[in-house]
Amino acid sequence: MKKSTITLAVVILVIAMLCGFGCSNYNSLVTAEQDVDKAWADVQTQYQRRFDLIPNLVETVKGYAAHEKETFENVTLARAGLTNAYNTADSLRNVAAPADMAAFEKYNASQAELNRAFNVYVNAVKEAYPDLKANEQFLSLQDQLEGTENRIATYRGYYTTAVQNYNLKVKRFPGTIFAGLFGFTEKAQFEAESQAQSAPKVQF
Repeated sequence: MKKSTITLAVVILVIAMLCGFGCSNYNSLVTAEQDVDKAWADVQTQYQRRFDLIPNLVETVKGYAAHEKETFENVTLARAGLTNAYNTADSLRNVAAPADMAAFEKYNASQAELNRAFNVYVNAVKEAYPDLKANEQFLSLQDQLEGTENRIATYRGYYTTAVQNYNLKVKRFPGTIFAGLFGFTEKAQFEAESQAQSAPKVQF
């Protein structure tokens, strides 16, 4: 009787320990996943800010250059490239998710292209309208966009760290067992490229 009682007690203790260990791992995975989601939301907030500012900058340039009878060719071409990149990013704004590697890659490629197109446009404008460099509104929008780019880089760094911590929990033993049991999968990570979220359509 004593032996069976001890055996039963040991079994209950082992089960309790396993349950406790499982709960601890589950909670740890949930916390790490929430950290990733928050970090991604912060990145998207900064993408959105830049996305909203670009049309304002374009309209400022258009207003400044309204007196010109002829638009410089390089500005026209640069604006067309920016329009395409902007609208592509806009069309993909809802497809990105850290758990969907392919969609995430496509989303970030569109952000990188938008960033390149924007830089080409700004440089073309500066060459075509050198006086615009001193325009107060133009400078203010440029400063805001530059600050946004810095924040994007910062929050992307936070996201990278959050994903790294989460993915390590998912892949390391024994966390990988519980991740499989509870349906936790790896999150997509940023790769070398940069930067948009929803906003009204651009009407250049």
